Amino acid sequence: MNSTILQGRTALITGASSGLGADFARQLAARGCHLILVARREDRLRGLEQEIALQYPVEISVIPMDLSRRGAPQALYDQVTAAAKTVDVLINNAGFGLHGHFLEIPWEREEEMLMLDIVTVVHMTKLFAKGMVERNFGYILQIASIGAYQSSPTYASYAAAKAFVLHYGEAINYELRRSNVRCTVLSPGITATEFLEVAGQRPSFYQRLVMMDSSTVVRIGIESLLSGRPSIVAGRLNAFTVWLNRIMPRRWATAIAERLVSIS
Repeated sequence: MNSTILQGRTALITGASSGLGADFARQLAARGCHLILVARREDRLRGLEQEIALQYPVEISVIPMDLSRRGAPQALYDQVTAAAKTVDVLINNAGFGLHGHFLEIPWEREEEMLMLDIVTVVHMTKLFAKGMVERNFGYILQIASIGAYQSSPTYASYAAAKAFVLHYGEAINYELRRSNVRCTVLSPGITATEFLEVAGQRPSFYQRLVMMDSSTVVRIGIESLLSGRPSIVAGRLNAFTVWLNRIMPRRWATAIAERLVSIS
């Protein structure tokens, strides 16, 4: 793997205000990447901008935007294009989950999640991948979840959305195989971010036991992206869990998934 391949390139990171997105910004800046940081919370983005600018000589653009809003990806693309920015690395990190019985989750909130986790991912990929293919250089990282590999009661829509991201990303990577553009899907397990707080769940015993730190997950994602892997599950224990699901009866896997997030 060429450690300088991203030097002077530009990465666009969605959901960059905290958690994985902020760590993607830090680690890509350390590799010499210029940054376009996108998220709803401008104050967080500005704080991250100042932090990174003190450590690395890279250009940083901040674009506050709610990407769950219909038409937002096109508006973002137009703004980036108008600024004469070339996106060489796209990190589709923006997203969130919702925990609870599917009948009790408000539809308005669930629709917002599905828009961000599915529709925004597809639209962003379609918009920015075209230019990458024309320039014959580019990297796209889609953020899924180990929930993508199994049915997950109390996270039914979220896990299904991430299954879409997994299969979509792998298919796109195959379609792009004759170009110098790569699409990798990163599937983290439970990670020390704001995910559970936003989802409305207190961490279970299992989740506390297997929780990974954000910077480690991000490092795995970047290394897998640069090596051209179509998909990667972050962490050996998470990878073992995914493997076990494949050989287990689906009904058992579904029941176990529900228990693992409910036992405190």
